[in-house]
Amino acid sequence: LDQQKKFLGEGTYGKVAKCLEMSTQKHVAIKIVKKDFEDAGEDEIKALIELSKIDADKYNLVKFVEWFHHNNHVCIVFDMLDQSLYDYLEKRGFRPLSLRTIRCLAWQLLVALSGLKKINMVHFDIKPDNIMLVDQNAEPLRLKLIDFGLAEKVEDLEMGIRIQNICFRAPEVMLGLPLDERLDMWTVGYVLGMLYAGFYFYPQDSEYNIIRALFEKTGQKVDDFDFWSFDELKGLYSEKNEAQKVEEFMDLLKRMLEVDPNKRISPDEALQHPLFKLGKKRPQTPKEPAQVHQEPEPIPATDGRRRGTPWTGRQSVAGPQSHTQSLSHSYLGAI
Repeated sequence: LDQQKKFLGEGTYGKVAKCLEMSTQKHVAIKIVKKDFEDAGEDEIKALIELSKIDADKYNLVKFVEWFHHNNHVCIVFDMLDQSLYDYLEKRGFRPLSLRTIRCLAWQLLVALSGLKKINMVHFDIKPDNIMLVDQNAEPLRLKLIDFGLAEKVEDLEMGIRIQNICFRAPEVMLGLPLDERLDMWTVGYVLGMLYAGFYFYPQDSEYNIIRALFEKTGQKVDDFDFWSFDELKGLYSEKNEAQKVEEFMDLLKRMLEVDPNKRISPDEALQHPLFKLGKKRPQTPKEPAQVHQEPEPIPATDGRRRGTPWTGRQSVAGPQSHTQSLSHSYLGAI
């Protein structure tokens, strides 16, 4: 088996391997949790079991198959997906995406947030690495949200925790305020803004400077800080005949990145936003976002519009009834 292993990636808590499910002859992804992080693996399983209460496909969430112990490792089995949004962007040289593409991705992410809200769950770690394209050849731009290792039920959240990656950390997390699922809306808004601009539009060196930038956005000037306002972001878009959609996108972004979580737009409200209208027709179901835009995204020429901190590298972040060890024999590849 060791000779046939194929690891797809590695994170803080473990590795992800591509394996063959023997009975179905279908490939699956198995997350092999490091021995030192067994508790974290079991916490993720609890979150995934909770997630199983809703339809993973309908809400664009990774499909949890099962889990088992093998050689003192917690192993979690998922449906096989194609590539992360981060990898997709890396192949394009981290060039900004078109508004049509972003609109398609935004719809699907908002559907995912609406599903999480139904079960009162916070993902807590939404970033391009944890947004997967399902099959870029067969279903271009179809995505699913993955990695629920940090997910929590709203009622279990504690003030003062610093779990989120600093690049995508919501204001209420930085300020030690009460937390709920609205912090994920902030993070999705930030990701969408990055896809459009091609850079981190807040500083990434400290919470202090991020908060200074937030004050700048809300009208309290900080003269010595170079911050990109939403009005400046509008000027980045170069495609013709899209002025109205740019205005709509900026409006949605402002509502998603509202500093006060009590004023922040909800997933269901966001899905009704004018940005998602196609003439007089909206996407009909959460499974139809590809109708918005399903063409492969071309790699644009460098046009000088990307400024600020380039998005060219990752930023790191700092139970249930056990299954039998023999279950591992159902999979071929890495365990």
